[in-house]
Amino acid sequence: MSEPSVVVDLGGTHLRAALVSADGEILRRCQQDTPQDEEEPTTLLSLMETVASDTGAIQASIGVPGVVDYDVQSLLTAPNLPQSWIHRLNADWLSERSGLRVSMANDADLAAVGEATFGAGKGCRDVVYVTISTGIGAGVVLNGKLLAGRFSGGEIGHSIVDRVMSAQGKDGTVEGLGSGSALSLAASRAGLDIGGAELVERVRSGDDLATKVWTSAIGAAAFGIVNLCWVVTPQLVVIGGGVGMNSDLVLPVVRQHIDDYGPSQVPVGVVEAALGDDAALIGGAAWWEAIGRA
Repeated sequence: MSEPSVVVDLGGTHLRAALVSADGEILRRCQQDTPQDEEEPTTLLSLMETVASDTGAIQASIGVPGVVDYDVQSLLTAPNLPQSWIHRLNADWLSERSGLRVSMANDADLAAVGEATFGAGKGCRDVVYVTISTGIGAGVVLNGKLLAGRFSGGEIGHSIVDRVMSAQGKDGTVEGLGSGSALSLAASRAGLDIGGAELVERVRSGDDLATKVWTSAIGAAAFGIVNLCWVVTPQLVVIGGGVGMNSDLVLPVVRQHIDDYGPSQVPVGVVEAALGDDAALIGGAAWWEAIGRA
């Protein structure tokens, strides 16, 4: 389809919308804070109208930070969005009010399609995209198509890497041990009362305590990635997110964990994401083909 697409990246903090060409170029964009006191997602509809106006766009993909039922094209849960929006964030409701053909997308899935098609994974058939940020999420593209069943998956952040902790009622998940939030908590417990950016700089400068905290957290994230590699055996792992984009400190740890514990019979590449915060927006250009609805 040659017409541009409307794409929304709906986060708990910011709501971004863009008009994206079929070849992944962002033609228009706008952004607002996500209104937590709005009963209906009227701001979302307004931004969609702004970027679609007089463009000939006929379709939109809506990236959301939660579980999507792809069969009925509806958001099921999203703890960081206004809860009054949840039952309205579905293709039927949004299509009726926007006049566009709408598809709902988990935001990590949308970003995975962007990186696999136009970003760091371009030219590879099987790509895993992992975002290490406040939380940890992933999307998988195999044979050029999004790997998804009825419900959006790729939730490696909630997979368990420390069963002893989990049996004790503690958070032994990949996200609980390896996310940006986990990193901040571990730094505080170690007596480092510093922000994430300063922690990174201390690691780069060779600070032993900061490096110990960092290596432990990124190691937990890396084990989650290893587990995912065993499940889908990708050609390439693309790592993004606020923490993940510190590629000089993250990629070597992930690479070593895959070498030591991953599927050694399959050569798995590990690279930094190329599209940054725009991965989900750009992914909208290839979304319909990736889900087999082009």
